Amino acid sequence: MPNYRRAQITGACWFFTVNLQQRHQHLLTEQIDLLKSCIRDVHQRRPFFIDAWVVLPEHMHCIWTLPAGDCDFAGRWRDIKKAFSRAIPAGEYRAASRELRRERGIWQRHYWEHLIRDASDYQYHFDYVHRNPLKHGWVQRVQDWPHSTFHRYVAAGVYSADWCGDSKGVIQGDA
Repeated sequence: MPNYRRAQITGACWFFTVNLQQRHQHLLTEQIDLLKSCIRDVHQRRPFFIDAWVVLPEHMHCIWTLPAGDCDFAGRWRDIKKAFSRAIPAGEYRAASRELRRERGIWQRHYWEHLIRDASDYQYHFDYVHRNPLKHGWVQRVQDWPHSTFHRYVAAGVYSADWCGDSKGVIQGDA
């Protein structure tokens, strides 16, 4: 069995990709209010700064900055995934290994995390999060995807509403 080691850096900034187990489902957008509620509950109990977030039908990307002295992003993800799973009626496909462990079959067990190294890395991932609905063909314009912090950053003047989402997009101000 693999031994996954995660960096333990307090107060760090992280990029995440979290996927549904069944990548053909649209559960995250179909249950967006429930997902937001689960995130909000964990966020209230165990604060962190949400730098960027986009929810697509079958996966999501986000950037979090943890508080000083705190490195437990894994616990926060466990709590979000667990709360969401418990609120969804059972009935999804479960592999035999999941049945043996009495696990739901909603989420992929693991997720991708990346420690943001510097301002350039932050900028790249910040733009990546916001252009992702365009990249996957869900919309023709980034502004048309409703489940994204892109709209927060348009209101703040960081992005223009017609930002095309290409990798050359520039964010004004500090990253």
